[in-house]
Amino acid sequence: MRAIVYTSTGDSSVLRLQERDPQTPGAGEVGVRVVVSGVNPTDWKARADTNRVVDADGIVPNQDGAGVVETVGEGVTDVRVGDRVWVFLAAHERPTGTAQEITVLPSSRVARLPEGIDFDLGASLGVPAMTAHRALTVHESGPARLSPGALDGRFVLVQGGAGAVGHAAIQLAVWAGATVIATVSSDEKAELARAAGAHHVLQYPADDLAEQIRAIAPAGVDHIVEVALAQNAALDVAVIANHGSIGYYANNNGEEFTAPIVASFAKNVRWQGLLLYTVGPEAIAAAADDIVAALEDGALPVGDAAGLPLVWFPLEETAAAHDAVEQGAVGKVLIRVS
Repeated sequence: MRAIVYTSTGDSSVLRLQERDPQTPGAGEVGVRVVVSGVNPTDWKARADTNRVVDADGIVPNQDGAGVVETVGEGVTDVRVGDRVWVFLAAHERPTGTAQEITVLPSSRVARLPEGIDFDLGASLGVPAMTAHRALTVHESGPARLSPGALDGRFVLVQGGAGAVGHAAIQLAVWAGATVIATVSSDEKAELARAAGAHHVLQYPADDLAEQIRAIAPAGVDHIVEVALAQNAALDVAVIANHGSIGYYANNNGEEFTAPIVASFAKNVRWQGLLLYTVGPEAIAAAADDIVAALEDGALPVGDAAGLPLVWFPLEETAAAHDAVEQGAVGKVLIRVS
């Protein structure tokens, strides 16, 4: 089978196309023939991490993807050969990501694709949708699960509404009944956030951005999905409601943040860091189940009309796909595998 492999970390030039024998699933594992692989920022960052030790056999990158179950190991009962699935965390603590024709991973990292859902949508889920789900379910008095009506009456602020996580957060929050405010940096990105379903779209930088948000949500926003905390912490505190949550998942525009202390504790603000790789199996399983339900309701479309353009590369150009994500490509970068 064809696989993209790197045997040392560095820039994208370390990625090589190889022919490899497919692995055999062990107990509790499944082998998935990958149709589409999704690329996330963590994929190129892991590849570029010079402190990472790489085994001589190399690593196949990319956490997310979608395809068809081809083999199942002993004890697997939740999926069967021939099932259409989306996969997540394929390369987490394993050298077997989705940039290859067949990937082997635990069955707990595989979820079914409902009838009528394309592989491109399935490969666009994983890290972005699960991160968005977590950001929307950490409020101290909010829902731990998402479903229609779960966020009724709540205001959600999505900072960076045109990114992959922001896109999924808008869609999941709208599906769950929230009023969604998205911030973006350009007219082009504003159109993407509106296409995703945001009820209000505001552009930054703007000196009166806090006033614009409070005009929409006079009592403050309940949930904030935050991509650039170093830049936005003070704004977030200014617009958040009492007992609100700020779920931050990235370090865009800075590694450290400061926030008004009194204003934060006076509002009982919850600052919640989010990293999918360490969040734990219960949160992962809950996210997967709720995302499947949202898929069944048609709540998570991708593509230009849905506000998340798809940027395609063939498997042999995985290095270019990684570079596109690193350089901030607008939309979701996908790889045609098989």
